[in-house]
Amino acid sequence: MEPSERGERPAGAIDDTFDNQANTLEHIHFDIFTLFPAMFVGPLGESIVKRALDNGLISICLHNIRDFTTDRHHICDDTPYGGGGGMVMKPEPIFRAVETVLNRQPGWQLAPEDAYVNLPEWNAGEPVSLPTGVPIILLTPQGRRLNQQVVTELSRYPRMALICGRYEGIDERVRSQLVTDEISIGDYVISGGELAAMVLLDSVTRLLPGALGDDLGAHRDSYSLGLDGLLEGPQYTRPPSFRGEQVPQVLISGHHGMIARWRREQALLRTLLRRPDLLARTTLTAADEAFLRRHGWPPTDEVGRQK
Repeated sequence: MEPSERGERPAGAIDDTFDNQANTLEHIHFDIFTLFPAMFVGPLGESIVKRALDNGLISICLHNIRDFTTDRHHICDDTPYGGGGGMVMKPEPIFRAVETVLNRQPGWQLAPEDAYVNLPEWNAGEPVSLPTGVPIILLTPQGRRLNQQVVTELSRYPRMALICGRYEGIDERVRSQLVTDEISIGDYVISGGELAAMVLLDSVTRLLPGALGDDLGAHRDSYSLGLDGLLEGPQYTRPPSFRGEQVPQVLISGHHGMIARWRREQALLRTLLRRPDLLARTTLTAADEAFLRRHGWPPTDEVGRQK
């Protein structure tokens, strides 16, 4: 199947299309395919995600992959060809679950009493044409790294499918024939894709208008376009003095211009100290550069040349 047939965007299109957060959708539907749907109960019932659900900003359907099996023992994994430890998730239950769900309106779920025994018709040997514009995302440590740019990109889709891998891995044919995107939350391995799916869902949800108490809150977070991709600087609240440390005087001065400049400089300084690599991708003003130089930027090598 060609990428365009599976709803993928061609290489380079992301940078050209998703260059700001202004067009973020006001509602997104998530279809989550997992062997452990109960893992989502707590996270979906608290805080920002719960408020977004209650306010109709997002909708979520959890689909148990095992419900789409028809064998006696409802097996979803098997030993790997070629030997080796661990088990591999079988392709048929995943294909059947994803193809069945995505060819129906958002919000459709298999009724619990229909699991295993009363499934919609499906032919394992015949590829199913899926709706375009719906990314089918496999959460895997081999995927592209999730960052704020990717989060902003995903917030443009009205619907997305998240597949949570488990065990030793997932049959490669799921990747080659079904999945349109693979995303990792970091260079480490966890027991399954459920936690990664929660991270992705939360990060996308908070970009939706109305999801946060402050509509501009997400626009001023670390890595956001509102901060030019910088890390957010320090924040303070009451009391003005705690254990001998005072709130910076500028923050209680009432001078909005000075406060804005202080916050910009603190974001620059924190980024320089913790993530200097981000500065190479930031649009810096002359004042920004002058401030950074006073704090040792840009770095130099042993013979004094700029790196």
